Amino acid sequence: MTDSFPFSEAVAWYPDPKTLGQTNLYRFMGEHGIDSLENLQRRSVEDREWFWDAVIKDLGIRFRTPYSTVMDASDGPQFPRWCVGGRMNIVDSLLDRWIDEGAGGRVALRYEEESGEVKLFTYAELNAEVCRAANALTAMDLGRGDAVGLLMPMCPELAIAFLAVIKVGGIILPLFSGYGPSAIATRLNDASAKALFTADGFRRRGKSVDLKTVADEALESCPTVEHVVLVTHADLEAPFSQGRDRHWTDFIEGHGRAAQSAEMDAEDVLMVIYTSGTTGRPKGAIHTHCGFPIKAAQDMSHSMDLKPGEVMYWMTDMGWMMGPWLVFGALAIGASMVFYDGAPNHPAPDRVWDIIERHGVTHLGLSPVLIRALKPEGPEHLERHDLSSLRAIGSTGSPWDPESWKWLHQHALQGTKPILNYSGGTEISGGIVCGNFLRPLKPCAFSGPVPGMDADVVDESGQSIRGAVGELVIRGPWIGMTRGFWNDRQRYLDSYWGRFPGVWVHGDFAAIDEDGLWYILGRSDDTIKVAGKRLGPAEVEAVLNGHDSVTESAAIGVPHDIKGEVVVAFCVLRPGAEAGEELRAALLAKVTAALGKPLKPKAIFFVDKLPKTRNAKVMRRVVRATHLGLDPGDLSSLEDPSTVDAIRSAR
Repeated sequence: MTDSFPFSEAVAWYPDPKTLGQTNLYRFMGEHGIDSLENLQRRSVEDREWFWDAVIKDLGIRFRTPYSTVMDASDGPQFPRWCVGGRMNIVDSLLDRWIDEGAGGRVALRYEEESGEVKLFTYAELNAEVCRAANALTAMDLGRGDAVGLLMPMCPELAIAFLAVIKVGGIILPLFSGYGPSAIATRLNDASAKALFTADGFRRRGKSVDLKTVADEALESCPTVEHVVLVTHADLEAPFSQGRDRHWTDFIEGHGRAAQSAEMDAEDVLMVIYTSGTTGRPKGAIHTHCGFPIKAAQDMSHSMDLKPGEVMYWMTDMGWMMGPWLVFGALAIGASMVFYDGAPNHPAPDRVWDIIERHGVTHLGLSPVLIRALKPEGPEHLERHDLSSLRAIGSTGSPWDPESWKWLHQHALQGTKPILNYSGGTEISGGIVCGNFLRPLKPCAFSGPVPGMDADVVDESGQSIRGAVGELVIRGPWIGMTRGFWNDRQRYLDSYWGRFPGVWVHGDFAAIDEDGLWYILGRSDDTIKVAGKRLGPAEVEAVLNGHDSVTESAAIGVPHDIKGEVVVAFCVLRPGAEAGEELRAALLAKVTAALGKPLKPKAIFFVDKLPKTRNAKVMRRVVRATHLGLDPGDLSSLEDPSTVDAIRSAR
């Protein structure tokens, strides 16, 4: 990476003393006699068993048989066992608990479709529908240990099926609704799925998009899938396979609204969720009843300060880990979750802000990519809405540039509330680092590690560094860590534990500044090496994105006979910007002035769109391979395949 630290912004937000004293994290510290966040962080990683036991009790997670030991690491930090001897079903803590405590009338799910249709489900109503679906699954002889795919838009039936599968002891396989047949089949076959929930289609920008035909093509090569449950969602004429398929209404008809959750071991698998690697087949991260849900809820409670009855809307698809994270975390806390099935800027750029106003959203989650797309429309589309319900905005998926961060902070939060940067991953069950309500924030910064995460930034020899860019690592286990990859133990070890003994290497560049604030600067496997100097693409992109004409960008390294590699960048321009030589020269000059002449890009191309995953991460390896005419590898997580052609036709 470059020797100098890429961001040097001043503090933009200070905690309000009154608000700070009312936070979940402040209360938790007080209950345990801890006088500072620094001391909590230290104790949380030095005494893991105390900390996670305290978190479980603080969240009110239910166990039918208490665990005897919080953590057993006798097999090493790579394979600890948690809540040893505990018996539970996490659905008890997500639904039954709130009904038993008299909160069954509280809204659990707020659903909105792109057309404007709204449906609300209280905890009692959601529980009744989950019980009906669970009884239907049992009638189909589906239950303990059976894997069930979820290929659906963000509709109420998705939440119901998600919870019902877990309730009967099954294993959920969340699938991105934009996957092609090959990607779907690969995941269903890898987990030997017995059933699939899907829909006829979904709507985007007023148009119906077929889903069932795609699912059927995938199922042609999935011999273990015996049952398909079809939700009519987009009013499309969907193909139907007699004997295998059944409509949702037929599936739940006649089944009772009460059901007992299957009692499971705390470490029984409840979810396998797939994440793409840069090469090879997708990785199936394994998560358990006492793992992912507890970590998700702890992040929401401690870092984001979500409280019972508040409203969390994180823009996501269930195939991205933020979908399960939203369900597990919000319901474990007793909050309300928003499912919106539609484009975030349709029929107008103010759709997101309109949703916030009408649903009383207290916590919004988005990707910086969305703000870079909305920013050229001007602040008017925010300012016409009452956003006073918002307590914070969370962000994940890609690095910020300072100008977009400040624009959102000023216009959506009036500069008085925090943007909670959040970064972790599918294998983490949530965040490694996050903002919080207790520490001042600079643009693009994270407050620090989430309590319980023994995170550090190290140099190439594994030594801690500060004030410079290095590798993000975790020095010990946490309750939400994946229990490995499905059918691929060695790949899990090679992916995270192979570089430094006993240390998880996450694959991100990070830095900690002089004030102790953290920054995530993109994937370390995207490193560009120019004449021996290591450069993170996020550094180049932050400079380019700061230009008024640029909406977003991607920087890559390409081979050079003398320098080894040189920088090439691809820029998406805002509407109305002229893609000419004058702008190209201005952008080259801007990067050169910021990073120095040795790192001046060889070329800057203008492109209509960039290859991205569903969670808005730019797939730089695809950009690079396409630009160089190489095989781009696994494209199963690519949201829009036409973006590959866009790179080929860049000008």
